[in-house]
Amino acid sequence: MAKEKAHVTAAVRFLRDREVEFAEHPYQYVERGGTSTFAKQYRVDEHMVIKTLVMEDETGRPVIVLMHGDKEVSTKELARILGVKKIGPSANPRKHSGYMIGGTSPFGTRRAMPVYMEETVLDLPKIYINGGRRGYLLAMDPHDIMKILDAKTVKVGIDARR
Repeated sequence: MAKEKAHVTAAVRFLRDREVEFAEHPYQYVERGGTSTFAKQYRVDEHMVIKTLVMEDETGRPVIVLMHGDKEVSTKELARILGVKKIGPSANPRKHSGYMIGGTSPFGTRRAMPVYMEETVLDLPKIYINGGRRGYLLAMDPHDIMKILDAKTVKVGIDARR
C-alpha cells in the first residue's frame, strides 16, 4: 500500500523552519462542520481542537484569535482588552492570512498579525490546530505557539452553547 503523501503547506514550512514538533492529522473536511467534525472523527474532546479566527477592529486592523472549538469569542471583551471600539470576524480573512476559510492556520500567514490565545489553551497537554488547508490539523504542544508566534494570552472565551 502506498504511503500517503505528506502535506507541505506554508504552515508546515513555518513550523519545520523553527524546528517545532507536530503530528499530522488529515480528516474528512465537511463544509461548515467546524471543529466538531474533527473531534468526532478522531474521538477527541472538542475543547482540544483550536479554532484560528481572523478578526478585524473598526479600522480594519487584523488580529488572530485562537479559541477552543467548544467556545466562542466575546468580541465585547476582546475589544475592551485591545482598546478598540469594536472587533469582529474579518469579512475577508484570506486577504490577511492567505488561507481559505476552513483551512486557516496561525502559522505562515501572508501578513504578520498579532496573535491572541485563550489562556486556558495552555492548560492542555496537546492541541489540534489547522495545518494550512481544509481537512488537515496538526497536534502540538500549545506552549510552542506562545514561543514561535509571540502570542498574548487573553480571557475572552464564552460558552458556545448559551
